[in-house]
Amino acid sequence: MPEKKLRVELLSVTPNALSLIYAAFRQCYHAGFVADMWPRLLNGEVERDVQADFVRKVLDSGHDSPIEHVNFSYAIEGISRACSHQLVRHRIASYSQQSQRYVTDSMEYVIPPAIAKIPEAKERFERFMEEVGAAYGDLRDILVAHGRKSKANEDARFVLPQAAETKIVVTMNCRSLLHFFSLRCCMRAQWEVRAMADQMLALAKESLPAIFELGGARCERLGYCPESPKFACGKYPTRDMDA
Repeated sequence: MPEKKLRVELLSVTPNALSLIYAAFRQCYHAGFVADMWPRLLNGEVERDVQADFVRKVLDSGHDSPIEHVNFSYAIEGISRACSHQLVRHRIASYSQQSQRYVTDSMEYVIPPAIAKIPEAKERFERFMEEVGAAYGDLRDILVAHGRKSKANEDARFVLPQAAETKIVVTMNCRSLLHFFSLRCCMRAQWEVRAMADQMLALAKESLPAIFELGGARCERLGYCPESPKFACGKYPTRDMDA
């Protein structure tokens, strides 16, 4: 079972994302029908910089529900089942995850950096992964021999560890993504989900900077750490320290 590295790719963004968000915001404050201005947004009569500045100003006011109209879809590989369990706790999203019932060709895994940098820990970890791979294969063969046939995989997979690598497609709207980044880009987040969130954020910033340029951990937007001093990482002062 070889080690697997993290890879995040942006598959799709709602077409004309900035203009769609601009139109949605404008409809909230505009007496007319934004469908009438839509062709002007697409043909450049309203410059993208103008649209972006308007969107930023409204977002700064705290009005953010219209950004839900735009979705981002990512393909992610090289994360552990432990990481995917954290990801799917974010409920306003859609997920399509590789099934351990049907995909059995490779049992790749993720090594935590704290283990990888200690030779004896890494050696023991990798040895256990080999043991797990062997146990999985043995159990599957035994179950097949006893009549489970195509159902053998779903029972043999019970020995697979949280380190087992998985692949997933995730779609979130912009508002959900900003919330996700505020929690998972924080230094208090677990290292693996933070690394994944950081890559997702970088792609989002490149695609739609008007929305995501201030995305990330809550402290990046607030200018202070909302955690208590006990849990703060020290990058920003806490509200208590700043008072």
